[in-house]
Formats: sequence, C-alpha cells, structure tokens
Amino acid sequence: MKINGNHIRPGNLIEHNGRLWIATKIQHTQPGKGGAYAQVELKDIRTGTKLNERFRSSESVERVRLDEKEYQFLFVDGDNYTFMNNDTFEQISLHKDVIGETVAPYLQDGTSVTVSFYEEEVISVKAPDTVIMELVEADGVVKGQTASSSYKPGILENGVRVMIPPHISAGTRIVVNTEDGTYVERAKN
Repeated sequence: MKINGNHIRPGNLIEHNGRLWIATKIQHTQPGKGGAYAQVELKDIRTGTKLNERFRSSESVERVRLDEKEYQFLFVDGDNYTFMNNDTFEQISLHKDVIGETVAPYLQDGTSVTVSFYEEEVISVKAPDTVIMELVEADGVVKGQTASSSYKPGILENGVRVMIPPHISAGTRIVVNTEDGTYVERAKN
C-alpha cells in the first residue's frame, strides 16, 4: 500500500531501496526555503543497520503489511526454538537470531507468541506483554531504606536481573514486562 512520505509514523514497516525497514524516529521539518520534509530514521529488520532518509510530501513509499499468526513455544534445541501454530498444529523451528535477545529469555513452555511473516518468511517474534516468573535471588532489605521509590536488585529464574521493591523476597512469583524487563507487580496466583 502506497502512503505519502509525510504519513510515515514510528513503527511503520516500509519497503525502501529493495529492503524492509522499520521507522524508529521521525522529525517533520519546514525549512524557510523549499518544501517541507520528514527526516526518518530507519532500521533494517534483517540486518539491524540504520539509515537516515528524507521523504518529501510529494514522494510516496510502499508500506508493508505483515501476516501475524499465534504460535505456542514448545522447546529449545541448541540455538533453535520450536513453535507450534495454534490452528494447524504445524511446527516451525527458528534460530535464536530471528527471535532476538529480548524475547528469548522470557519463553517458557506453552508461552503464546505472535510470529510476523512477510511473503512466508519469518520477520520477528513478539512475546506477550507480561510474563509471570519466579524470583530466585533477591538482596536483603537495607535498614532505613523505606522510601517507596527505592528498589533492590533481584534475579529471575531465567537469569535476567530485575529491580524489585524492597518487600519482595526470593521465591516470590512476580509479573515482568517483557519489553524492558521491569517489575510490574506481585503475581496474583
């Protein structure tokens, strides 16, 4: 689908110079001389390289639509992660580089993920917004440190470090934001 160069928004996936790019930052500029343009920072979704490009309002770019399907994480075998389509029960195996360093630590047996495809090729895997994990290690409370804004370090069952409130101790199940690895709340169950 063709869109005007001024209508690119952060998170849009576009095809430019024969490659797929995701728009990360956008700045609209109106110089005193000449027409307005959008300065767009693009990131190649396959290689991770970045590119700064100017798009004038008269230019059009190809916006890409991805097919997204729900998959369930089954197991890991070395560097390959195996997922099962919830509708067809078809299994796919993806290398850890496709999954990404931010998603892989939060995959547990049975975790539902969203897999994005472009022309039958896997582009990305998105974990759920939050996961429930057990805290295996937590520092002790520092006496006199009772301010609600103070946090202490802890380690989750997957080895990821997280900052937690002082009243949380080891063995507690907590809700963690998978996007940035931050503590959300104590798990209800």
